[in-house]
Amino acid sequence: METDPRRRTPRTDTVLADERLRKASVRLGDDLVKQAVRAALDRCRAGELGPEDVTDAVLDSLPRTAARLHRVINATGVIVHTNLGRAPLSSAAVDALELAAGSTDVELDLPTGRRGRRGRSALAALQATVPEAGGVHVVNNGAAALALVTCALAAGGRSVVVARGELVEIGDGFRIPELLESVGAVLREVGTTNRVRLSDYEAAVAADPDGTAFVLKVHPSNFVVTGFTSSVPVERLATLGVPLVVDIGSGLLHPHPRLPDEPSAAATLRAGADLVTASGDKLLGGPQCGLLLGRADLVDRLRRHPFARALRVDKLTLAALEATLLGPASPVAAALSSSPDRLEARARRLADQLADVGIVPPPEAVTSIAAVGGGGAPGVELPSAALALPPDLAVRLRTDPDVPVVGRIEHGRLLLDLIAVPEADEADLVAAVRRAAR
Repeated sequence: METDPRRRTPRTDTVLADERLRKASVRLGDDLVKQAVRAALDRCRAGELGPEDVTDAVLDSLPRTAARLHRVINATGVIVHTNLGRAPLSSAAVDALELAAGSTDVELDLPTGRRGRRGRSALAALQATVPEAGGVHVVNNGAAALALVTCALAAGGRSVVVARGELVEIGDGFRIPELLESVGAVLREVGTTNRVRLSDYEAAVAADPDGTAFVLKVHPSNFVVTGFTSSVPVERLATLGVPLVVDIGSGLLHPHPRLPDEPSAAATLRAGADLVTASGDKLLGGPQCGLLLGRADLVDRLRRHPFARALRVDKLTLAALEATLLGPASPVAAALSSSPDRLEARARRLADQLADVGIVPPPEAVTSIAAVGGGGAPGVELPSAALALPPDLAVRLRTDPDVPVVGRIEHGRLLLDLIAVPEADEADLVAAVRRAAR
């Protein structure tokens, strides 16, 4: 009588003794490998795997790294996609992260052997990039930058004057007014939802000149109000006699020809702002961080405030930020400057490569409209090109075990927009489509 093959299920220690799994344990740690072994053995006992296939099944199920994150190809047509981690880092920033992962001189002056200013080279790079700023500081995200300004300048019931139409909600339900009030500020709203005048600000400041901490101007970076509207430019707000803080949001450091209505840090400071706050992981194309740029005395006051310690960035962020500022163009910058003709040529090439996969209707190169995303440049349409596929491939591509591909459904077709897909990723994209088609 033939023995049930499930009775030949190998022992856990026997499987773990395989040289390939021992090497995997060095790379991933014992726990992840043991979990994969237990799962494969359970499948073997259930008759889903042959005893001779257990080790190969374990190896196939192991993640590439000890982290559960997946590398994803962003074919959505949204350059700065919040759900996909916002700005992808440049190769220079990735190299800097690897260097910073070990021991570094992040807070040590090597020539003297004494403690140095934390992240001094990254801060120097930021100040050199925006020489209009008398001082610069970096915290862990854009909301933290505005919170630190408010905590340092307006705590204890001092007021912040802000236009009613600029009390915006940012991602995941967080609201600017609640953020400011949570650190002790009192908001003095001026104007109406759609219109505000300089005289509104003047009256609010005049009503309590000693109690007014600063005037805040917030760029509505994730929506556009049109029609019967008016706002007050930075140049005029700078005449009010109290500090002017401008939250530009998206982190554009200098004006960009494709984004004429997006405020930049340099232009805002030249217009008279005392402080500018922004995010580092949007249009700058760097790691998540909050940028503070402006008057040297105010920046130094913020840097020395006790709350600044709670918002401090780590060495990885500082290294990636410096490399983004000094290195080659970031993927975000490359996408913003991409040629529509070049994108269309790439889409046609990919469609030709996939003509034999048997998809009905066959892959087709089409023109597309992309977006900046990440709460930046709302309403701006960027000409792009995409690979059009049947919509039923969307889930298969998104759950691809090797490299998930995320596109968008539009007019009954799955579009894989190429504006945020580096040419180096095209082979992986083609391979994923072939797997999905099978």
